[in-house]
Amino acid sequence: MSESKPVAPPRLTVTELLGDGIGPELAESVHSVAEALPLSLEFEPVDWSLERRERDGDAAIDEAAESMRRTRLGLKYPTVTRTRSPNRLIRRRLGFSVIYRPATTIEGVRSNFTDKLDLHIVRVATGGTYGDPGQLVGRDAAVSIRMVERQPVEEAATFAFELASRHGYPVTSSSKYTIQRVTDGLFEEVAREVAAQYPDVPHTVELFDALLAKVVIKPSSYRVVLVLNEYGDFLSDMASGLVGSLGTGASGNFSFDAERRVEVAMFDPAGGTAPDIAGRNVCNPTGMLLSFGMLLDHVERRDLGEALRNSLYSAIREGESTRDLGGQLDTDQFTRTVVDRMVDRIAV
Repeated sequence: MSESKPVAPPRLTVTELLGDGIGPELAESVHSVAEALPLSLEFEPVDWSLERRERDGDAAIDEAAESMRRTRLGLKYPTVTRTRSPNRLIRRRLGFSVIYRPATTIEGVRSNFTDKLDLHIVRVATGGTYGDPGQLVGRDAAVSIRMVERQPVEEAATFAFELASRHGYPVTSSSKYTIQRVTDGLFEEVAREVAAQYPDVPHTVELFDALLAKVVIKPSSYRVVLVLNEYGDFLSDMASGLVGSLGTGASGNFSFDAERRVEVAMFDPAGGTAPDIAGRNVCNPTGMLLSFGMLLDHVERRDLGEALRNSLYSAIREGESTRDLGGQLDTDQFTRTVVDRMVDRIAV
């Protein structure tokens, strides 16, 4: 089993799920970067605002799913959840079974954590304690079913070991297998089976509570961490806190075909809609631009993804950043700074 390695076609079409709050400003930032790339790229917009989703219901989800099945690529901007989570709905509709969240220390971003972090979190995106909201048993008790399924674990493990193999990283699978002996035991069993197919990739197993402590104590011990759904949620947010900002987080969501090749990939930032600053041209587009960089990596234009990331990192390191990161630039100014630096790197 192996992750697919798509080759960028002469022209890429990317589905854009346009959201709420600062979403339009983030889209403008992405478009400015895209226009400066030596790549023929077209965006296929889908209105995913709260107003449209509440008005049209499942039709909005259908349109997004149909577009991404066709393009196989998506960028999702922040969306408001009022009744139904659009993230959960689109993940179910497209069968996204893996969420990939890198967490990297960015020089220039203030943090209470002084060590450097370079963590690649691969999360099973289905099941766990999130698969069933539960039900009351009488007045004084509640119960929910915790589900762990072999197929999404196989897909997540394959993704993790492929990622590690490409970059020369070790893989750590982590759970509470000594307590949740059946569910987490199945997860670790599948992880070991996939690990056997990658003999050159070191594989270790950690109890999840111990892992959290050890990442803080010695983060350099870990690179790729494979976890179940809820554990990945906890670990991703902790990692964002360690690097100093949710606004610099990016993620990829993946579904797979029968051969474990990526079928649809959608990329989105970790941050929310930030309604208090929407429309003021002061939001930080870093997480969104890093998500776009992940998309470029996915279509085998890692050279362009690296140019974008390094341009972001150098601007932030030198204090040319938005106010939330300690700089004085507005969104447009920061985007122009990144684009200028990126163009110089691409030209070299």
